Amino acid sequence: MTLETKKSVFVELGKFLSQFSENGSEKKSGVLHNEIFFEDFEKLIHLSQSHNGWYTPEQVYFAVQSWAEALTEENITKWISQYTFSDNDSEKTVALILAGNIPLVGFHDFLCVLITGNKALVKTSSNDQHLLPFLAKYIIAINAAFADKITFVEGKLENFDAVIATGSNNTSRYFEYYFRDKPSIIRKNRNSAAILTGKETHEELEALGEDIFRYFGLGCRNVSKLFVPKDYSFDNFFHAVFKYQDVIHYEKYANNYDYNKAVFLMSNFKLTDNGFLTLKEDASYASPISSVFYEYYENLEELQKRLSDDSEQIQCIVSANLTSNSIAFGETQKPQLWDYADNVDTITFLLTTK
Repeated sequence: MTLETKKSVFVELGKFLSQFSENGSEKKSGVLHNEIFFEDFEKLIHLSQSHNGWYTPEQVYFAVQSWAEALTEENITKWISQYTFSDNDSEKTVALILAGNIPLVGFHDFLCVLITGNKALVKTSSNDQHLLPFLAKYIIAINAAFADKITFVEGKLENFDAVIATGSNNTSRYFEYYFRDKPSIIRKNRNSAAILTGKETHEELEALGEDIFRYFGLGCRNVSKLFVPKDYSFDNFFHAVFKYQDVIHYEKYANNYDYNKAVFLMSNFKLTDNGFLTLKEDASYASPISSVFYEYYENLEELQKRLSDDSEQIQCIVSANLTSNSIAFGETQKPQLWDYADNVDTITFLLTTK
């Protein structure tokens, strides 16, 4: 299968996904196999919350739309043009151990394996067992040659040449030992942070709320830590994120808010609270659901060095161009195809692994 053929399949997948929206899905003419897949995928989106309580239709629609925007011919061409592909490379079977914290979080690894001409041996998370297999069926319907390149397994992974595994810091140690004889990418816990100066506009702070609350804060690209200057007032921040107040009406989030707030208060921690989000001064990057940690800084250069030293704990840095690799407010959950998790180039790994 040529690279152009593979690219065309994922462009068609992008067209299919573009039909689904929280504001009203619309079946479009010219989209392949709509008669078979459209209604079933719409049903699956609404059933996802019964499979995973955090996968509300709103969050699943957002993930689907994000992938629809990424999987355009222009984006895929720009992405793969950075690499030298060879149709003569030996095919590898790559085991994928996927996370399930947010909808379709493992799709990028899945895409990378297939676009490089390899076979994907996929072990989905128990929290996300339905969305990716459905999309795999759609891909195979477009081009049956993919049927021999995609396998989903429930038990032990066997007969593979390389592995990409995502888990916690604890499971990563197990992965590193278990897969020690295989070429691998092992991903651990990471969190994202934002740097504020006090000069942010209302619109920027409102967009920061998207970085905090999208997927209820469960993603590694969600902002869980704020760095603010001395004497920073959170009034403008709280005013801007008030638009996300409805998050407290979702029971699972509300339960986490009540529990974590109670734990903090019983420990006599000082909190700033607006009724659906708590702010706690803390040096850690990983805050619990419904809470964001913050830390004061005095010198931006020293902070930049701190963030560089802590790079292995950080997925994204959000700011108004205060660091060389910062992401604009509101954009953390819309990564491009060339934005790799943990800054590890998955395509290069797959093309150079023997």
